[in-house]
Amino acid sequence: MKEELIKGHRGKKAAETKDTDRPNPKGMKIKDSGRPRATEGKRREPAAAKTRTDRKGGLDVFKAVETAGKSAKPVKAPKAAGRSADVKGVTATELRALIMKKVDFAVVLIALMTAVFETLGLMLAAAHTQETVGMDSVAMIAVIVPLGLFTTLVLPRIMPMDALIMALTNFLCAVGIVTLCTVSPLRGNRQIISYALSLAVMVITCLLVTHLRRYHVLTVLLMVAGIGILVLPLIFGQWNNGAKNWVSVPVLGSFQPSELVKISVVFALAYYFSAHRTLIQMMPALIFSIICLLILMLQRDLGTALIYYLSTLTVFYIACGNIPLSLLGMGGGVGAAILGYRMFAHVKVRVAMWRNPWSDPTGSGYQIIQALLAISSGGLFGLGLGQGTPEKIPAYYNDFIFAVICEQFGQIFGLLLIAIYVILIVRAVTIIGRSRRSLTMLLGYGTIAMLGIQTFMITAGVIKLIPLTGVTMPFLSYGGSSLLSCMTMVGILHGIAGKVQTETEEDILVKHIGKGRRD
Repeated sequence: MKEELIKGHRGKKAAETKDTDRPNPKGMKIKDSGRPRATEGKRREPAAAKTRTDRKGGLDVFKAVETAGKSAKPVKAPKAAGRSADVKGVTATELRALIMKKVDFAVVLIALMTAVFETLGLMLAAAHTQETVGMDSVAMIAVIVPLGLFTTLVLPRIMPMDALIMALTNFLCAVGIVTLCTVSPLRGNRQIISYALSLAVMVITCLLVTHLRRYHVLTVLLMVAGIGILVLPLIFGQWNNGAKNWVSVPVLGSFQPSELVKISVVFALAYYFSAHRTLIQMMPALIFSIICLLILMLQRDLGTALIYYLSTLTVFYIACGNIPLSLLGMGGGVGAAILGYRMFAHVKVRVAMWRNPWSDPTGSGYQIIQALLAISSGGLFGLGLGQGTPEKIPAYYNDFIFAVICEQFGQIFGLLLIAIYVILIVRAVTIIGRSRRSLTMLLGYGTIAMLGIQTFMITAGVIKLIPLTGVTMPFLSYGGSSLLSCMTMVGILHGIAGKVQTETEEDILVKHIGKGRRD
């Protein structure tokens, strides 16, 4: 009996050691030391295809592809620039080149149309104001046209940027510059300088968002700096059109701090709403937004305050999906609007002129009446570049530039501009939707909320759909601070596109390795 037990024990031990080399006839998994063994019909993973995990817990796919790429079958890469291709044994650098191999035909078409529009528009604007095309106009064309082509066709191929967003943005900026050069050459020249500087800031922002890993320090710095510059108009500003929201600096000139603080608000909302899910943990961002709103209320800049508020509410709902609190926030916004109507006289005037501008056609209603007349006189196809009487509108170069564009280029062109804004937002949503990180996603949604809400408010105000809010039209209106803020937000979208592209490449490489294992 004792010998049988010893013999059975030895047989059991031998079976355990041999199970690793023989398949299970029933296809069942055989466990040894807690690890599953291979089943029948499946081979064990080759050692060359294994990946290691780095200290941060991520896959070192760039190391593994060197060993697995040679034995892998052709893999269909994701669509890049509207095309697809089969690759075999590719590296990470080759995949990046594949994804950015060609710019989409629509992007090239938009870039060429923008270049032609800028060239002819600036030449006609110079001929309209000076009767001849001088060297100044030639110099402007020689600078702005290559700059637009470079940032649309070349820069997205050497940087992680989205070519379609860049093409649409450059077209909108071109329309604004050409219009300003026609109605006010001095402002048009300044806008060109602001455009060049804004492109540089956009590139820096794109690189920052693409490569930044720790957002805490940057977010805190932006919040502190945002509150610091937002109070400057209360100390050094002057009242203008019922608001005190501009600051004049000897070297830089006049700028609007609330335009720049939009970036701080977007980063604060994205960081605190993504890392924390409870209302108490979200409180730093909410408190920061409330402080900004209170300062804007003191400045009586209610249009910008409304943009801040609606953007905060939008990001809050996307982050937590709390419908009762979101509805409560909407109710609070309605209450704040009613309170602002009762407290500020210029708000009452704007609402009254929205209801019936003809009650004071030579006073408070003069501006909106002239804007509506300009849009109607332009008709479907416009009066022509440099034609019409845009100077009759007091704020024709900033708040009412959309009316000037409709007068000169036509109502169909105005609808085209609105469609371009919509395409820009849809394209941004498509990119943001592929992001795997909640912080990146909320950063993108906060950016397009700022741009989209501002575009709707000024366009609807000019056509008398809602009361006029007195904000600028993104990319079109004159103003260095407005253009700088908008291009910085475009840089954020480019940075998010870069992150999504990197994540896509990693997914392709992991899939590539997986196919190498199965083969």
